Amino acid sequence: MIPQHLEGSTTASASRRGRVVAIANQKGGVGKTTTAVNLATALAACGKRVLLVDLDPQGNASTGLGIAAERRGHSVYQVVVGGDALRQAIQETAVPGMFVAPSDVNLSGAELELIDLPRREYRLHQAMGDIRADFDYILIDCPPALGLLTLNALVAADAVLVPLQAEFYALEGLSHLIRTIKRVQRAFNPDLEIQGVVVTMFDRRNNLCDMVAKDVRAYMGEAVYQTMIPRNVRVSEAPSHGKPVLLYDMHCAGAQAYIRLAREILRREQAQGHVTELAS
Repeated sequence: MIPQHLEGSTTASASRRGRVVAIANQKGGVGKTTTAVNLATALAACGKRVLLVDLDPQGNASTGLGIAAERRGHSVYQVVVGGDALRQAIQETAVPGMFVAPSDVNLSGAELELIDLPRREYRLHQAMGDIRADFDYILIDCPPALGLLTLNALVAADAVLVPLQAEFYALEGLSHLIRTIKRVQRAFNPDLEIQGVVVTMFDRRNNLCDMVAKDVRAYMGEAVYQTMIPRNVRVSEAPSHGKPVLLYDMHCAGAQAYIRLAREILRREQAQGHVTELAS
């Protein structure tokens, strides 16, 4: 069901053009969906109007926001495969200023269905249409693979945010993803850029975590955010309650880290001219 305040709202914010950020990593289990849900929540808490597009067939971002399966009758599947406008799939969340376009199980077959569709790489880009005028940020939670769904996200996006777990193989996966981004730039989206890299599941007691974080900073430089997301049990518990961690326990270390990350992103965006004001 379309929220009433989004129906026919194409003229509501004529001067706004939401920044589209794909949250991507081809490796699973790195905190990608956790980052998508909680960063979106933290940006909304900072006064931004945010849409989270759940492009992962697992639908974990939708579940983590309390969107039950029976409420996903109109989902991102109908948008990407059926050609519906993204506006038709948008639902409100419990977070003021934050909305979600949910995923459902049908999206698991989309990779095959997209193969024979015209302009298959641009389906999400086309579906967004004028919806960007309704939001400050549109975050896309990508599948943990570099297939057609992730390609759709990269073609639609202005930038890519990479959650990177502090583990031994982190740099190998990052270099692979960067090569993919460069190919997408050349073939489909020359304006695509790397928004930044955020180290996740960081444990200060683990020397390997510290070594990996230092290696990533040496490799990527200032593209790596200063804020690192700690390994935190409250962050892991929150999805089972259908809540972002900022609603489940806003005082825990994980929630506070995502608030710091959101503010760091907004400061960088302001410095680069992507946002005009920083929420107090």
